[in-house]
Order: sequence, then C-alpha cells, then structure tokens
Amino acid sequence: MTASEPTIQILNSARAQFADLPPEAIIKTVALRSGLRFSKQALDGFAKQKAKSYFIFSFDHVTQDELSEQERHAVPEEIALTGGPWELKRTIVSVRVDPKSPLLIDVDDHGAPVLKIDDQLFAQVATQKIPDYYDCQLENGKPVSDITPTIEWGYLIYITAFRLCQYWGKKEECQFCDINENYRQQKKQRSYTGVKDPEQVVESLRLIEQSTNGSETMAYTVTGGSITTELNGLKECEFYARYAAAIESAFPGRWIGKAVVQALPLPEVQELKKSGYTIYHPNYEVWEKKLFEKICPGKESYVGWQEWMDRIVASAEVFGPENVIPNFVAGVEMAKPYGYQNVDEAIASTQSGLEYFMSKGISPRFTLWCPEPLTVLGKDNSAPPLEYFLKLLRVYRDTHSKYNLPVPPGYGPAGAGKAVFSVSAFMDVLGM
Repeated sequence: MTASEPTIQILNSARAQFADLPPEAIIKTVALRSGLRFSKQALDGFAKQKAKSYFIFSFDHVTQDELSEQERHAVPEEIALTGGPWELKRTIVSVRVDPKSPLLIDVDDHGAPVLKIDDQLFAQVATQKIPDYYDCQLENGKPVSDITPTIEWGYLIYITAFRLCQYWGKKEECQFCDINENYRQQKKQRSYTGVKDPEQVVESLRLIEQSTNGSETMAYTVTGGSITTELNGLKECEFYARYAAAIESAFPGRWIGKAVVQALPLPEVQELKKSGYTIYHPNYEVWEKKLFEKICPGKESYVGWQEWMDRIVASAEVFGPENVIPNFVAGVEMAKPYGYQNVDEAIASTQSGLEYFMSKGISPRFTLWCPEPLTVLGKDNSAPPLEYFLKLLRVYRDTHSKYNLPVPPGYGPAGAGKAVFSVSAFMDVLGM
C-alpha cells in the first residue's frame, strides 16, 4: 500500500489485506488519518449538535484561520458511522478537519448526513445533540463546555486543568504537540480558560450531574501541560492532585478518575493515588530512545528516556499494572527528519515497546498522530501510510492477547460497534 489519499479502491484493498481486523477499525483509522471535510449543507444541519470543543489540542490538519466561521463553530466533536456497503456497526470517530480530505460529510437526498468517498455513499452519519449541561453556565458566566467538556460520545469528562505547557519553544516542546499554539488559536474563538479552578470544576460537574444527560458520563480525565517548576506555587503532582481531591470529596466514587500527567517520581505518584485517582497515564509518546530524545526534547532534558520508562514501571506498584495506561503517539516514529522510512521497521520499534510494557502487565494505549500545522513536525510531514496504522492495530491486538491482559479500564466497552474511544481504533480491535 502507498501513502496515497484513501479512495474506495484503496479502502477495499485494505479490507482484503487486513481481513482479520474489523472493518470498523479500518474506516475509523482512515477517517482519523485523512481528516474530514464538510459541506455547507451538512454543517447547516449540525446547528443543534454537539460542536467540537478543542478540549486540549487542535486535532485539525489546518489552522483556525484557514477555516470558515461556520467550520470553526459547527463542526461536530465526533461522528458515528453506520451501514453503507461495509454494513458498519456504530463506529465513533473524533473529528479532524481537513478541507482537502477525500472523505466528505454531506447530506443525502432527504437531508440526512452521510459520509461520501469518491462521491459514493459510504456510511450513514450520526452526531450527538447538544447535551443539556452544555447550555448551562457557571456563576462566573463560563460555559460547561469550556470547563468540563465531554468526549467519547458522552462517556468521558475531559478536564484540561492547565491549557498550556511549561516546555516552551522548539528546544523543549514535544515536536508533535500543539497545546500551546492551540491555546493561542482558541482564545480568539471561544471561552477557553487557561488554568481552571478546582472549585469551578466541581461546580461544572454538579451541573452535569443534575442534567438529564449526566448519567451518561462514566469517567473523568484531568490533564494539561507539563509543569517543570511550579504553577501557582505548586509542583506538578500538587497542582493536579487538587482536582481529584476536590472531585472525590464532592462526588465520592461517582466517576472513574484518570490523571494524564508526566512520569513522576514514586512519592509523587503516591500523592496522585492518595488524592483519589484510579488510573495513571504517564505518556511516553514514542518508544525508541533516539527518537524520544529528538521528538520530546523537554522530557529528555528534564527527566530522560530511561528514567521516564523506569518511572512508568515503578508506578504500577502504586496503581496496579492494569491501571497504568501510558499513551504513545502512533505514527510519529515515521516523522521526518528523525523517523523510520520503512513501515515494518517502524512497527518493529513500536512493538518492542508494547512487549516491554505488556510483559509487565501494563497496557499502553495510543492516539493516531495528527500532523497539526503549527507544530514542528506538522510543518513538513503528512500522516504515515495507512498500512502502518493497520499493522499497528494487528500488533497491538496480538501482543495484548499474548499476555492475556484485561481490557484497559476507564475507556468504556471494547469491540467493534461498542467502542467509544474515538482518537484511535485500539479499543475497536480488543474484546473480539
């Protein structure tokens, strides 16, 4: 397979070559890799649907300035694909906007939203209606969608407590990450709070809990940029521990609490656990040491690859191996100028990381790399070949099965037609 834009022919070839993967996982991967474009007619129909909140990164292939006013505010957070020639079970996909994508969200002759590829109907499209709590405002006037937006079809409350990162500039920022640039973009477009007060978070969660849609939420993630020194006089673990402590005090055991922060020293990991988190995500981004050094220069400078990986393993002593779920950015290992040019070599590298962690009972997860244009790597890179991502799904599934590991908790149900995790298809291929 090649890096060509996906077409019906390429899709059908991929389905034949990867017949052991659910077709739902294939189309989700294609949609995430290529992005989606939207007709005006489709966007007109999304006026009362849940719009994209830009909950932490842009996850778009273009800047906000390159989008129309309607695209910036009417594009949905996620879509659900069903039916079509592949007879898809419900497949939830995070929306990544690309006005040049071959995947078009349009309307059919009856005005219903559909996915078209090469001008052919490929699937029916559903979106979420704006939940009741999105119409609520805090006492200070900020909307719930700013403080505690929800993703994964309402399953997950996503709390970006700190919308910036103290790894500053090209010499420190992760080369694939646009958290700082996204903050600068979104501040011009919508309510977008840089540092969220724990009391405001609790107030916002109370509005969710009191709404008719609140029962759909099952977990919360607290995350944000890295804190290399202090923020408001607090170290990273102290800053992020406050949120779980406040949430669990107000709503004990109501949601599964997840912390997505740096790989911290063990005493600080213990503080996170004590504050009330159930799951710990010390993301390692890319497995191979030489790539980590280049792609994550701040993390290499402040912590270092070996110490980072050692801390991930040590954290299992506190949270339990099944509750340590570090993320990596799938595909960034093929980014120019540092990465692999050969798909199988890139897969072998990533697989070695999966073997390392899964052999210890730790199941990493992954997001599919989006080369955002305001990042260092996004300027000169497009997404790796579709073949890479589908081979990765196969390797992930088989390695997970090899070690007889449980489905990672906090992500909802697994399996095609059931999965709600929307930024990669790793949950779609488990539980089959």
